[in-house]
Amino acid sequence: MARADSSFPHPLYDKFVLQPFFADAKVYYYAPMLAANRAHAVMLCKCGIISRENAAGLLDALEQVEALGVDGLSYRAGTEDLFFAMENKLIELAGAAHGGNLQLARSRNDLGYALTRLALRRLLLEALDDLLSLRESLHEFACAHLHTLMPGYTHTQPAQPTTLAHYMAGVLAGLARDTARMRFAWETNNQSPLGAAALTGTAFPIDRDLSARLLGFDSVMHSTYDSIGASDNLTDVSGALSSLAVNLSRFTKDMLFWATQESGAIRIHSSFLQISSIMPQKRNPVVLEHLRARISRMLAQAQGIALQCHNIPFGDTQDIEDEIFPLLFGSVETAKAILQLYAAVMDSLEVNAQHLRGRAAAGFTTVTELADTLVRETGLPFRQAHSIVSALVSHAQVENLSPADLTAETLRQVAADSLGLEISLSDEAFRRALDAQAFVDSRGLYGGAAPTATAEVLATQHRQIQADRQWLDDRHDALAAADKLLQDEIAALLTPA
Repeated sequence: MARADSSFPHPLYDKFVLQPFFADAKVYYYAPMLAANRAHAVMLCKCGIISRENAAGLLDALEQVEALGVDGLSYRAGTEDLFFAMENKLIELAGAAHGGNLQLARSRNDLGYALTRLALRRLLLEALDDLLSLRESLHEFACAHLHTLMPGYTHTQPAQPTTLAHYMAGVLAGLARDTARMRFAWETNNQSPLGAAALTGTAFPIDRDLSARLLGFDSVMHSTYDSIGASDNLTDVSGALSSLAVNLSRFTKDMLFWATQESGAIRIHSSFLQISSIMPQKRNPVVLEHLRARISRMLAQAQGIALQCHNIPFGDTQDIEDEIFPLLFGSVETAKAILQLYAAVMDSLEVNAQHLRGRAAAGFTTVTELADTLVRETGLPFRQAHSIVSALVSHAQVENLSPADLTAETLRQVAADSLGLEISLSDEAFRRALDAQAFVDSRGLYGGAAPTATAEVLATQHRQIQADRQWLDDRHDALAAADKLLQDEIAALLTPA
């Protein structure tokens, strides 16, 4: 076997490592790299490390690079990555004396981790915007169904009557916590590693705080070793998206059941349905299947982030640099697609409210209230009341009776026959105890199923959504202010003295 050429890079390394990573970097690193280079040039000048003339030359060259566009930095074997491609272009445009000074007091290490944080920051804000839009769609949907009765399920069996709004308020509560997790991930991520250089910092008198401010970072990472070794900004994203995936997957499972003819609860808009190639009657809710599959994909990507960060050395390593791009950025991109699609589904969803109302009391879902009524009206201990009602349900099932077929007299006979107890309950109290609407209306404690209680919860959730929207707006404003600060500093530097 002939020996491979010893020059860098090996053809297979070039094909499977360098070229794909260069393509990813052009998508996610190009704009952040321009911003980071400009901020570094300004900081070096203001700290007296390079001359004003040198900084102006660098900034002019960066302007030319941006004008060329991302495709102006084409991959060349041996260039290795986007960083060197841009540096080579800057040296070509600004000259070796000026272009070669941009890497003073900096390494690819602290720059690379800064670029990941900058790229991830933008994606997280976009995903948070999409998550808030879904919460807004679900909230509007819930408010429209405060009085839509439906069966609530435990262990996949009808349990007690509730409302569709009450169910949706539960879904919204989980998504609110997912928003908080994503906000936390954003805040962990929005810290500047710049100034760490390779890992020990630099002997040049740089201003790490200035670099952070110019790029919109909230703070500087205190430890320069942590700056190039930390991965919890990545695993925080993994955790937030894993939770979001689980919460959405459970909701999706219910949605798929509700969309079946057997359930008959909802109707997916025709724009999301596909017909069968052979069965004319079929209207397949494929959008929910695609959502289920993509939620699984997002969960796999998010879990992959945590696995790739696991059991690696604490320091600079490719595992949490280029190699993690497909999982890290891919998971957030997948989340954005899911959230946008789900909001569109919910905005067009139709509900068979009359059918759900009929199902709300089916399967003896109201008999918990009958046991409670026996305690209140007759003074029986709850366990005895529970036993009587359980015997009543068993009797009805044996005799093939529905709740509407039962009477207070039936209850009296069952109590006497099964437990030897004499009880007296009025027909009105008995009928009210089995009424699904009365059951729901009586659950008026905060968080309960009653429309008044659910409306109160939805009002609180609306305020939460507004507060999260304000947080998002504040982050955008802060980043815009940082960008303006950088532009002002560049303008001042380029203005003749």
